[in-house]
Amino acid sequence: MGHGFGELAKVRGIVTHKISPFEQRAFANVISKGVPNTLRRIRSQIFIVAPRHERMKICFCTDLDKSVLISNFEKRGWVQVTADDDWNFYWAGTGTCRNIFSVDSGYRMHDNQLINHFPNHYELSRKDLLVKNIKRYRKDLERDGNPLAEKTEANIPGGSKYLYLDFIPITFVLPADYNMFVEEYRKNPQSTWIMKPCGKSQGAGIFLINKLSKLKRWSREAKTSFHPQIGKESYVISRYIENPLLIGGKKFDLRLYVLVTSFRPLKAYLFRLGFCRFCTVKYDTSVTELDNMYVHLTNVSVQKHGGEYNNHHGGKWSVQNLRLYLEGTRGKEVTDKLFGSITWLIVHSLKAVSSVMASDRHCFECYGYDIIIDNTLKPWLVEVNASPSLTSTTANDRILKYKLIDNILNIVLPPDGVPDVRWSKIPSPDMLGNFDLLIDEEIAAQDDNIQNSNNGKHRSNSNRWK
Repeated sequence: MGHGFGELAKVRGIVTHKISPFEQRAFANVISKGVPNTLRRIRSQIFIVAPRHERMKICFCTDLDKSVLISNFEKRGWVQVTADDDWNFYWAGTGTCRNIFSVDSGYRMHDNQLINHFPNHYELSRKDLLVKNIKRYRKDLERDGNPLAEKTEANIPGGSKYLYLDFIPITFVLPADYNMFVEEYRKNPQSTWIMKPCGKSQGAGIFLINKLSKLKRWSREAKTSFHPQIGKESYVISRYIENPLLIGGKKFDLRLYVLVTSFRPLKAYLFRLGFCRFCTVKYDTSVTELDNMYVHLTNVSVQKHGGEYNNHHGGKWSVQNLRLYLEGTRGKEVTDKLFGSITWLIVHSLKAVSSVMASDRHCFECYGYDIIIDNTLKPWLVEVNASPSLTSTTANDRILKYKLIDNILNIVLPPDGVPDVRWSKIPSPDMLGNFDLLIDEEIAAQDDNIQNSNNGKHRSNSNRWK
């Protein structure tokens, strides 16, 4: 996972390096793992000698019994196999991906295999690591004197803030940052905070607090110590966005799909058909409603159990409808600025983790970005999901997710449709479908080189006339 020959990448959790057990015992696991793995790789490469249009059938494997996946794969003539068979394309759960990339598995992927997760995707999708990586990214830019890390004056109310990278609410990781959280809380004891377990999703374990005593009482009842020296389950506690943009008096957030095909160089795409997820109960900041999750949490997994949930539209609204609504009520200029800020937020959250991600060429990943817009039309990044739900709650939902998977496959596969890690990962524009290119550092570098070359020729030609 090095950046180049002889350079070891920094991977969280690895603090020492030693000789591999396979170097210490050169013939370890030769029979049990080495021979089967070699035979599997030889079989998979046999058809490479043949012309590409005469290649063998593509085999797929998946942990998820989702119609939007299976129907897309079968439409392409792919054949489903088990994880123990030779496969070319694996749409896996994060646990399966972790096992495949584990050193203990002894599994080596060949050139014609793709899988839908990066080995350490959790650097972006775990709430605590996301916050740590963004904070580190800002500090690194600040140390380098990068203007992106410019801050406001320290004497303004609330202290100095980043002018361009202020897109996550004030957040602390508990128990490690408990003392810092208490210090921040006491600056504004009337504020509301939201607690989330780092390793859970779909609204599980989330609650709001507006008093320090409530947090301490919960800690005692849950038998979870917030002493920094005691290792317990990690939580993030964030300043609650108390002034969300409301439509029809209800709170909502955005679910946007972002496809990453490489982290070094960074290549990312944004799916245009994202949607808003609405709460079923009108927003109310009163203390009596603090524990009412139908008021505060937009997760469909939470809202579908409410009495006001609508099975027809699922409490969802397309991003296109949101844009039209905002252009009509707030104006086109501020609406364009909002959507530009959302794009900015996504790109820099990806840049914040690009240096620590294991950017394996066998991998791609579709992330579910959850974003809240406040009533000043400022977007806030809430969290990033490595396995956004592919369950369809409505007919429109099913159509959207079918298109999502189809478009992803068009982008991550070479033009002939055969998985191949040697491909450049630069799809033609007509293959993007409903995705827009967010960033491609490789193409940007090529454009810069062409521009510099043209400038050099221009200077050279100019010199002839002197």
